[in-house]
Amino acid sequence: MGKVAVGATVVCAAAVCAATVYVVRRRMKSCGKWGRVIEILKVFEEDCATPIGKLRQVADAMTVEMHAGLASEGGSKLKMLISYVDNLPSGDEQGFFYALDLGGTNFRVMRVLLGGKQDRVVKQEFEEVSIPPPLMTGASDELFNFIAEALAKFVATEGEDFHLQAGRQRELGFTFSFPVKQTSLCSGTLINWTKGFSIEDALGKDVVGELIKAMERVGLDMNVTALVNDTVGTLAGGRYYNSDVVAAVILGTGTNAAYVERASAIPKWQGLLPKSGEMVINMEWGNFRSSHLPLTEYDHLLDFDSLNPGEQILEKIISGMYLGEILRRVLLKMAEEAAFFGDSIPPKLKVPFIIRTPTMSAMHSDTSPDLKVVGSKLKDILEVPTTLKMRKVVISLCNIIATRGARLSAAGIYGILKKLGRDAPKDGEATQKSVIAMDGGLFEHYTQFSECMESSLKELLGDEASGSVEVIHSNDGSGVGAALLAASHSQYLEDSETS
Repeated sequence: MGKVAVGATVVCAAAVCAATVYVVRRRMKSCGKWGRVIEILKVFEEDCATPIGKLRQVADAMTVEMHAGLASEGGSKLKMLISYVDNLPSGDEQGFFYALDLGGTNFRVMRVLLGGKQDRVVKQEFEEVSIPPPLMTGASDELFNFIAEALAKFVATEGEDFHLQAGRQRELGFTFSFPVKQTSLCSGTLINWTKGFSIEDALGKDVVGELIKAMERVGLDMNVTALVNDTVGTLAGGRYYNSDVVAAVILGTGTNAAYVERASAIPKWQGLLPKSGEMVINMEWGNFRSSHLPLTEYDHLLDFDSLNPGEQILEKIISGMYLGEILRRVLLKMAEEAAFFGDSIPPKLKVPFIIRTPTMSAMHSDTSPDLKVVGSKLKDILEVPTTLKMRKVVISLCNIIATRGARLSAAGIYGILKKLGRDAPKDGEATQKSVIAMDGGLFEHYTQFSECMESSLKELLGDEASGSVEVIHSNDGSGVGAALLAASHSQYLEDSETS
């Protein structure tokens, strides 16, 4: 019996010892995996770093590319498109004007009543119309007929406030948010469709001409005064209320910038200089790229997997379309290499763009002690439970991604101010006030992003110069902005000035 008991004790001791070794190994393995999580986090943070010196290099590169793009077509990654807008709204505009905003599966028709400097926008009315899916891939005439019919119906609802003077045409600003080669203020040929549209017979045609023909077919007498994009519209809306506005930046799903340039500083401009001496330039700055941009392995892979590899590099690291996707890609690497979510990788984590930037913003804004919002968002989207330690890592990733995007946005704005000579006070000259009109959901709704962008711009400018630069929110450039440009370029402008 004694030998049996001793044998049993030895077996039990061996089992306990083996269990202890197993637990220790698991803990060591777990520590090793968590160490790998922290390593991935730190490398990502280092690769995304935007010290002030790097931001200045990015701004300088932006200014160089601006000069190159103004010198010749195709001379730069920045297209620096001539908008033909040489007369921004002043606030003196009076009368009523229409806007048509076509940029996706819906379009808006709008009318705006302007009352001059005293009353500004007296009244505005609009209607949103969904485009039937078959029209998005049908014939050009079908789409523009549908738009013209909706516009005619909207015109028929004009109230007494909107009184058209005898002998005058209604005038319209047309926001067309697809790639066009603009040939004048009120004409531009369609380069290609995006956003689910594919109407082959419209390619290469003047979109304003197509709209005018459709309006004639439905018996609507209306003059298309201006063809604009939403960034130029935002600049117009900003200038209408504030004469110191010199540039506009959209930070939303995509990103772009436009600014007011001296017409004499545009070597590629052919023909007579405009009376105003100014010209609005649509930069298409989302396509900016430079060796100074802090790109990571995740950015390179995202670009490779995109529909336009090698293009829109700045947009892919600062805009709302992509920030959440960068977060997903880093979390996927942590799941694959460090079992961040446990032994199995959540299937939903492999779905591109499943984490949207509004979700990332909501998580980044979570200030609860247990980061409850982060936990519930990850549970809803990825269907996984998380610990507080994991949620803190997610917050850190959100902060790294948003900070890089915000600081690079600031560097871009600083580059524009440098190009205009408004980045520093000039000796012996009165301080010039420079206002940047901003729009887009990323700027408007992602507080950490917009606050970081503004503080980074102040850091770049320094205390003295930053006092003369202001960032303001100017919304609905694609609607009201287009109507304002129709007003500032009205065919009846000289009549009203002499009356």
